[in-house]
Amino acid sequence: MDLYRTIKEKAEGTYSEKRSKFLAFAIPVSTVDEVKTLVAEYQKKYYDARHVCYAYMLGAERKEFRANDNGEPSGTAGKPILGQINSNELTNILIIVVRYFGGIKLGTSGLIVAYRLAAAEAIAAAEIIEKTVDEDVKVKFEYPMMNEVMKVVKDMEPQIVSQDFDMDCRMTLRIRKGEAERMKEKLKKIETLIIED
Repeated sequence: MDLYRTIKEKAEGTYSEKRSKFLAFAIPVSTVDEVKTLVAEYQKKYYDARHVCYAYMLGAERKEFRANDNGEPSGTAGKPILGQINSNELTNILIIVVRYFGGIKLGTSGLIVAYRLAAAEAIAAAEIIEKTVDEDVKVKFEYPMMNEVMKVVKDMEPQIVSQDFDMDCRMTLRIRKGEAERMKEKLKKIETLIIED
């Protein structure tokens, strides 16, 4: 699996229920540190809100995730938000839902529905994109082999992340994980070329 679904950029959604207002923000993220920073920012920005709940999913395998109810009854906020991330098969995403209490209690089932629908609104407003899981291949070769290396590059179309043509030539090529082995095989056929770890 070297493809995953995520969102292109931040998107927002809102949902109201019995005068409670739910503001939802879907944000593309790639690390837990990013998540922590963003959650702290939103808690500061919406300091007057009753709850700032969230859920996130990270990694192409979608194995790293967390849901947080931020003081709402257990399982009524973070889980339904995470449920929306799951049902849309998204990853590298953080959804924060800010709740302003309207004075009327919604009850457990009401909360679950409200958080789920607020998260769904934010996802609906987002542009969902597919991304590839890439691998970097670092190569070192002698200058006379440049044409052969460039032939492989032209053929396989990796992204050239860096190149340095000094005494020895070095390149870092980024390619979709599923194609990396095939590219390495082609590169290995070039005399004096070394694939570095």
